[in-house]
Amino acid sequence: MKPLVHNSNANPEDVDEKYIVVVKVGGNELDDDAFLEGLVLAVRRILEAGHFPVIVHGGGKTIAQYQQRLGLEPRFLEGLRITDEASMDVAEMVLSGLMNKRVVRALVNAGIRAAGISGVDDGTIYVEKMWHPLGDLGRVGDIQDVDPYLLRSLIAANIVPVVSPISFGALDGLSYNVNADHAATAIAAKLGAIKLIFVSNVPGVLVAGRVVRAITADQAEQWIAEGIITGGMIPKVRSAIGAVHGGVAQAVITNLAGIQEDGGTGIIGAQ
Repeated sequence: MKPLVHNSNANPEDVDEKYIVVVKVGGNELDDDAFLEGLVLAVRRILEAGHFPVIVHGGGKTIAQYQQRLGLEPRFLEGLRITDEASMDVAEMVLSGLMNKRVVRALVNAGIRAAGISGVDDGTIYVEKMWHPLGDLGRVGDIQDVDPYLLRSLIAANIVPVVSPISFGALDGLSYNVNADHAATAIAAKLGAIKLIFVSNVPGVLVAGRVVRAITADQAEQWIAEGIITGGMIPKVRSAIGAVHGGVAQAVITNLAGIQEDGGTGIIGAQ
């Protein structure tokens, strides 16, 4: 399907931040054609609601698969992927190539203008090497700043940015692997986005079987401590809390259906 015509005379300075919604999707789901179809519908819903999406994606599972195909062993330190030189090449190929273009292709096929970039392009995400007290993580980056010019240029031209978290080393000019949650949070904060959505496989934080519409970051931490929020929901909530503490007005945990229905659980700062 031919993409819609866009305004070629757009100015990045004309972008109104209060309409930007950053959507973070995990890499595991991107192998599923049904998920991609749902993502397209969710993006269209955001556009029809008068907002503009910026998509940030991961791809850890596929990185591990390609490491193993190439005879490399995936290694982790306290949940952080150790990224040596060879593994960095794999991460960049998978995230900025295979996974990124998979999302872009789905959107363009549906008539939604989209362009894939990484944090390296135009120096969008600047990082320094992340240091860990228990060992060397290799080429893993700690975000220092986001230059929003390229993102704003795409948004101003009505082109949905699809962002791989591979980022640019501020001190050495090398590529670095960055946690996709951290990249999404930094982008949302820098753009002044109205909302950051963490896409999950559940409709939100469930208490007594029902979705909680909104909780403060402090309440969320208390519920984690009390065992009300458990299991795989804990890292999702912690990512949302980190986003709120990082300056994002609202972080939402929901599934694709929740995006279309404006549902999910919103994590907000203290009132």
